[in-house]
Amino acid sequence: MSELPEKPEATGVAGAQMAAVADAPKGNWVDRFAPAVTRPYLRLSRADRPIGTWLLLIPCFWGIALAALADGFRLWDLWLAVSCGLGAFLMRGAGCTWNDITDREFDGAVARTRSRPLPSGAVTVKGALIWMAVQAVIAGGILLSYNGLAIGLGVASLALVAIYPFAKRFTWWPQAFLGLAFNWGAVLAYAAHAGEVRLPSLLLYAAGISWTLFYDTIYAHQDKEDDALIGVKSTARLFGENSRLWLRGFMAVTVALMAAAIIVTPIPADRVLALTLALAGVWGFGWHMAWQMRRLDMDDPASCLLVFRSNRDAGLIAALFLAVAAFL
Repeated sequence: MSELPEKPEATGVAGAQMAAVADAPKGNWVDRFAPAVTRPYLRLSRADRPIGTWLLLIPCFWGIALAALADGFRLWDLWLAVSCGLGAFLMRGAGCTWNDITDREFDGAVARTRSRPLPSGAVTVKGALIWMAVQAVIAGGILLSYNGLAIGLGVASLALVAIYPFAKRFTWWPQAFLGLAFNWGAVLAYAAHAGEVRLPSLLLYAAGISWTLFYDTIYAHQDKEDDALIGVKSTARLFGENSRLWLRGFMAVTVALMAAAIIVTPIPADRVLALTLALAGVWGFGWHMAWQMRRLDMDDPASCLLVFRSNRDAGLIAALFLAVAAFL
């Protein structure tokens, strides 16, 4: 591998504030429409890359729909869906801000990430801390509209958010920590509807963790060479040439656990169509993951990023079928 290029020094703070982040989608709404003064902070929150918000939100949709599969949707669930969307955007932003604060030295040493707001100098650490707190406080206000159990679960999730950025320093499985944090919404949203945590929600949570191991291992293959140079651990580096075998295993476990979550849900006996449709969504979800495996070239960063982003559609397939089944 060629030596990493030196970090640019001549652009200055103003230039860094205006420059787009290297791995953001071209023509994203932040670069095109956001006021210039807000762009570094929106980029710090990854608002220019919405895939992370989707991957945080989709397990929430699963949790609401799985809970409703047992006893039907209520008007309250509309607020749950909307508020989960707002909360996912805010908490993903706060989590990414915290991640970039802790990883600013690593990000400055990797070609794909050195243009991010902190290593490029567009935002100071103090400014990032304030921005993180603002996002977390607004998200906390939304959480207070839920029942006591859901509020407690939301507060507990902060420990996972705080630990995750450090996982790559002490374990080869940082993707597992991301899975624990990113899929917490499945249990929280389920509890916000049902008022309790039941076995189906725990199985759904486990399915989400396995799914995260699948898609984030793919994502980590983009940086495996740079990560090796700077000593960052990941499942992509751990699995190496055996990654496809591991990915197939995560795919199978994800589908099995999600199917189990639906099967153990207490669905009335006369709602066979609802059960069938919900399980069809799991099949569609698994089919999409299999399609990703056919498209994936783990030695091509562009292919890894494209396949990683396609997991939004995979997760929404399961969410849509679950939601329709709950309506039946």
